Amino acid sequence: QSLSRPTDMQRFDLDCFPSSYQSNETVLCQRLGELVLGFLERDLQPSCQLACLETIRILSRDKNNVAPFITHTAMQTLSRHAGIAISNGNVDCEGSVVLVPFAENPDLEVIVEALKSICNICLHNKVAVQVGQDLQLIVGIAERLKQCGEDQWNHYVRFFDLRLMFLLTAQRVAMRTQLLRELRGVSLLSNHLDATLGLYWPDTFEEPAELPPLSREKIERAMEILKILFNITYDANRREVDEEEAAAFRHLGAILRHCLMSSTDAQDDTEEFHSHSLNLLGNLPLSCLDVLLMPKVQQGSIEYMGVNMDAVNMLLEYMEKRLDRGKKLKETMLPSLNLLTESARIHRETRKFLRMKVLPPLRDVKNLPEVGNALRNKLVRLMTNIDTDVKNCAAEFLFVLCKESVSRFIKYTGYGNAAGLLAARGLLRGGGNPGVYSEDEDSDTEEYREAKSQINPVTGRVEDEQPNPMEGMTEEQKELEAMKLVNMFDKLSRSNIIQPMMLGSDGSMTQMNSGDLRRMRDQIPQGQQLHLQTQLRLEPQQEQQEHQKEQQDQQQQQGSGSEDEGEVE
Repeated sequence: QSLSRPTDMQRFDLDCFPSSYQSNETVLCQRLGELVLGFLERDLQPSCQLACLETIRILSRDKNNVAPFITHTAMQTLSRHAGIAISNGNVDCEGSVVLVPFAENPDLEVIVEALKSICNICLHNKVAVQVGQDLQLIVGIAERLKQCGEDQWNHYVRFFDLRLMFLLTAQRVAMRTQLLRELRGVSLLSNHLDATLGLYWPDTFEEPAELPPLSREKIERAMEILKILFNITYDANRREVDEEEAAAFRHLGAILRHCLMSSTDAQDDTEEFHSHSLNLLGNLPLSCLDVLLMPKVQQGSIEYMGVNMDAVNMLLEYMEKRLDRGKKLKETMLPSLNLLTESARIHRETRKFLRMKVLPPLRDVKNLPEVGNALRNKLVRLMTNIDTDVKNCAAEFLFVLCKESVSRFIKYTGYGNAAGLLAARGLLRGGGNPGVYSEDEDSDTEEYREAKSQINPVTGRVEDEQPNPMEGMTEEQKELEAMKLVNMFDKLSRSNIIQPMMLGSDGSMTQMNSGDLRRMRDQIPQGQQLHLQTQLRLEPQQEQQEHQKEQQDQQQQQGSGSEDEGEVE
């Protein structure tokens, strides 16, 4: 119906197609796309351009229909109507090409429909993304983003500019690098985010005046910007940054701190907004995280050691909420937990504040560390989670709060829960380098001091007294039981049922072989070996006899079974 508008376009009917096209819906749609693209090459009125672009947008929703739109000519046509096509005809005084975007279509509805169509095409087809890279579409979008302060572009133009930039950077490393390096993407997008959120930073990165809740349109654009920034900064915390980059990242960190403290009209939007902010904050270099603590202490803010802890406390509460939900912990909780761990590692005030919240002075010594509803109990439970990343991050966080002290770590978690991290770090023997941390005051409570000698270090609590299983046994009997246990381990090991491990000299776990077991036997005093040797010699003979007897029994059963095959009960 929209394609039959008079004067500017020739009217056509599907009956004019051959019968072979009518039997194939995909071919029909592709032919329709080719015809509509042909109309867009003409000098049409905006209403006709809009009708053609709406048709392309609908067709491009199906990945099977995008073939006519992924050529260089088709993408050039669409980008020209979107206002982001690039001309390389101008040269500056240094001889380099200046890329200038076309501005042929002031009609905003036409621009929006063209952007929507390109987004659909790039979403469904990788060839189109490569064509977009060849046509330098990301440069055209960047040029328009620099006009973020102008009122001529409405919300939809700005939003779909950002959506297209996200799709391009998500699928092409080259475009991520181009946006980051050539187009100074961090500064460009940070300024655009400032303009979107209405932020202004006069001199320092202190928190601006309190702003009203953000509208849905602003939140939508802000989240697109955060996703693009995440794409181009994914390796920023793993490489060296120069002073200019560090300044841009600190500026971005201040904006993200504001995002974390902001709210929206809808709770779901607020949580999604905070999630994107946290994901991006985890990409920033660790040296830039001090901006989280820069705001001055004001009335109503959380103060600790003279520092504003509002942002850190928000991160902690966010992490605990995701932990309580218990769904997709790796995706929802780990970004905030990793961020808290690194912040605590490099900032003394942050570590002390988090330790006060998570590991307060120990008073409950009768329950297991993983039992209870306190945040410490929840995190200790995570240390035995089936997801390796989750349990490692939880253990690392608590280990940093304990200043990487093995004894303190075991005190709060129990040796059994701590064994995984200690084994991975070669700290099962204790000791190790505790890192560079400040001295803390003695935090042992009176309850802990009184029960300290009775606490089982493996479980981390005071255990009820259990009867001694070796009570009434002589020393020779105890040694004999110990050697029986060693022989059983040796047998299971030789049968490849288990792999015994032992603690190496470096504190890490190593495989135990038969030679190690023999050395354990040799450690028994010579005077006690006379009685044991007779017992140990008999065991291999007894095992062989038992094995032969089992084989004979099996053969007899098989024989009797074959004789009874013909019988019917």
